Amino acid sequence: MPRITFVSADGDETTVDANDGDSVMQVALANNVDGIVAECGGSMMCATCHVYVADDWSPKTGPASDDERAMLDFAASEVKQTSRLSCQIKVTDELDGLMVHLPEAQI
Repeated sequence: MPRITFVSADGDETTVDANDGDSVMQVALANNVDGIVAECGGSMMCATCHVYVADDWSPKTGPASDDERAMLDFAASEVKQTSRLSCQIKVTDELDGLMVHLPEAQI
């Protein structure tokens, strides 16, 4: 079972088990991770599940799609090269150990 570590804006780490096939957003919500709002429920209609993928994990999660990049324009916090919508990152065994950083604000 893959494990994902969420790092809050103040540096606190929360590591949780994830189900293969779920999105990183779904994993955060199921485990009550503070910092993921997910107002649209994962339909890529908002940017309230914005995360920064750790640099060494970015190649494994892949780049944001054009539609995802457009939605990130509405993010409340700074958009960086490794910014992704967590609803668009699907958990696989390859992502065991994934680390994502949460921005200071989602809304």
